[in-house]
Amino acid sequence: MCGLAGYYYFNGISETNSSLISEMLVLQKHRGPDDSGVLGINSASNVLEEASTGPHYQFSNNPDLVFGFNRLSILDLSLNGHQPMVHEPSKVALMLNGEVYNAFDYKDDLIHKGYRFKGKSDTEVVLYLYLEYGIEGMLGRLNGMFAICIFDGRNQKLYLIRDRFGIKPLYVFSSSDKIFFSSEIKSFIPAGIKLELNQTLLSEFLLFRNLINRTLFKGIRNVEPGTFLTIDRTGNINETRYYDLCQEGNKDSQSIGAQEWKDYLSKAVKSQLISDVKLGCQLSGGVDSSVVTAISSNYLPKGFLETVSVDFETKAFSEKNYIDHVVNNYSLVSHQFTLNSEMYFGLIDSSIWHFEQPLNHPNTIGIKLLSKNAREFLTVLLSGEGADELLGGYDRFLQRSFLELSYDLFLGTKRNHRKFSKWLSIWSNADGRYLLSSSFGSYNSLSQLYPIFSYDSAMESRYEYWKRVTGSASEKRRKYELLTFLPDLLVRQDKMSMAHSIENRVPFLDHELVSASFRLSDAQIFGKRNNQKSGKLILKDYCSELLGEEFAYRRKMGFSIPMRAFFTTAHFKERWDSELLPAIKSRGIFEFAAVQNWMQKPQSLTPDKIDAIWLMTGFEIWARKFLDGK
Repeated sequence: MCGLAGYYYFNGISETNSSLISEMLVLQKHRGPDDSGVLGINSASNVLEEASTGPHYQFSNNPDLVFGFNRLSILDLSLNGHQPMVHEPSKVALMLNGEVYNAFDYKDDLIHKGYRFKGKSDTEVVLYLYLEYGIEGMLGRLNGMFAICIFDGRNQKLYLIRDRFGIKPLYVFSSSDKIFFSSEIKSFIPAGIKLELNQTLLSEFLLFRNLINRTLFKGIRNVEPGTFLTIDRTGNINETRYYDLCQEGNKDSQSIGAQEWKDYLSKAVKSQLISDVKLGCQLSGGVDSSVVTAISSNYLPKGFLETVSVDFETKAFSEKNYIDHVVNNYSLVSHQFTLNSEMYFGLIDSSIWHFEQPLNHPNTIGIKLLSKNAREFLTVLLSGEGADELLGGYDRFLQRSFLELSYDLFLGTKRNHRKFSKWLSIWSNADGRYLLSSSFGSYNSLSQLYPIFSYDSAMESRYEYWKRVTGSASEKRRKYELLTFLPDLLVRQDKMSMAHSIENRVPFLDHELVSASFRLSDAQIFGKRNNQKSGKLILKDYCSELLGEEFAYRRKMGFSIPMRAFFTTAHFKERWDSELLPAIKSRGIFEFAAVQNWMQKPQSLTPDKIDAIWLMTGFEIWARKFLDGK
């Protein structure tokens, strides 16, 4: 797990020294504190020059392409894992942020084919897989999380690659004469790229809290998961999809039983326990992370596995009893940290700086606290992210009765009366109703907050993704969630953990496990337990075997935050009145009077208005840091 950055100039432009790439790397040094490397590449003459990361190194080869890398050493801690990694005979250079868990499965065969290894890193294996099989042959063999940059001097092309599900970020900004790429947006600032709000996406962001691989900055996007960009020396950019989630579970797929699926999960967890540094589990006490933790403990010596957890002072939000149950059952070393309101708002500024967008989910700060404290003990954490999307864990996956839908309609009418006809036209359609189920707030609160809020604008890209997904009704929903809801949660995990040089791994997104999960029947995933409708049945049944039925089939809590209590604290109200509210008024994007009125009585705020206040808090802090540069 590391951080990468770089740029490619077109039309004969070249670099003179390493100061720009050095500044870009400094801003994401937290991603890789162990080593740094810079490579200047003259793509016309195929001269590759290793450079100093200091600001005064003068390039002698006038490079038009520059690679920069910060390394967090996980596999092969020696300098043999240094990046950018170069194969001089072929003039191929590669940077890899992430981990490829099955890389060493190919090492003996590559040695047999004549490749000579200098070290023991997965990056070197990936480099030789590219040389042997080409880009698509390489990608078809990789099981892992990664953002990869490759320059191939044989065809003078740059490839920018993102893993199948978007576990690792890879941002790009392009213009007519250059393209910049980086693991973090803030690294574009030294390049003189002005960070401007893309207000055309604001309706979608307000309604859904994410933008599906796009950002709130004009011209900056994430490479889409499962694709790679090919860039030539003249600036032509082509996108190729090498993995299509929509092809999973097709009619030729053979169904599998529960034991075979559990074997896939165990294999995924075991493969992700590879590390040359200390490793543990991010344990929330929920089913997903608890199963990952239990399986991990089976592959490690007793008493060796460590866990890290966040708890809350407010009892209603605490899952300490469940955390302790897992810890005691498997004799684990447990590190537990309590998050209170003062600590929470003390971390909000740094969290937004690292997240690089308004904090859409309040529990983002909990993950940052966990990562900050975990770094004292561990470098690698396994988490349960992805299980809800893959296995139908959210309530919105469940079929609902007419009575429940009618109740929703009543509440919706009450909350959406200002634009009832538009809301009803979406809600009355089964597809639109499902797409709205992952939205936040209501038209009533959003239109008060942002008078030009548009349902049409907010829903446009959602319908485009919905049209892409295939399969049965439940398969379509699961694929849609993996494509639209999950990527932002993965970026959150990446940014909050890497802020403190922690590598976060997600076994549920092992692509072989994902494929196997789409070979399960609906009856294996959805049904009733204890007279309650439930998703994730196959996982909960497994959890019941490992940790007991009462543990597995309790009501889902999630990683919740007591926002109403936090908003009533003196330190938040002081900052709100003296700084945030005046700034919202002067910025002029949102309705100052509405939020001012809402915060008069925070104890009586409705959930959608609590959510809106939270979003306004995060948006204004984000805007000051990135749009205003303060």
